[in-house]
Amino acid sequence: MNGKVVLDRDDVRRTLLRVAHEIVEKNPGSENVARVGIHTRGTVLGERLHTLVGELTGSEVPLGDLDISFYRDDVDTREPDAQPVVHSSHLDFDLDGRTVVLVDDVLFTGRTVRAAIDALFDYGRPRRVQLAVLVDRGHRELPIRPDYVGKNLPTSQAERVYVRVEELDGVDEVAIGTAVEAPR
Repeated sequence: MNGKVVLDRDDVRRTLLRVAHEIVEKNPGSENVARVGIHTRGTVLGERLHTLVGELTGSEVPLGDLDISFYRDDVDTREPDAQPVVHSSHLDFDLDGRTVVLVDDVLFTGRTVRAAIDALFDYGRPRRVQLAVLVDRGHRELPIRPDYVGKNLPTSQAERVYVRVEELDGVDEVAIGTAVEAPR
């Protein structure tokens, strides 16, 4: 890939550790907190944050993952023959009355987060929903603001942020490139 790497493996680890500390500070007492990753890379990052927060607090909170394929508002506007890749959601705990920390890799227009909130409320009614993202690249189309941001990366509309994680891509990094440099 020819994109510019802006976070390498160590940067990603430090960034997630900082976000984990912020989550712990903002949510003292973890008895009514859960973390939910948005498929696909948000799930991986959610698992990592779950581990880091558990190490910091010594407590175990519920962890889930959420597929938003059928909640997106752009399914009809994608490439003509492109079908959404559907994953299973795993929310094996009661959401009612909990603080749910949604985790995603990149916050861009806000539409993914809106879809995730819609999907989340089909499973229950959390008391509060917080948003943690590894990268906020701006260009919001909806009034959505993250509670926890790993890195703000101002980008142009012509650029794309590529988040790669060891578990799926064999490397941990965040890079900025053009939309045609690498498939996601």
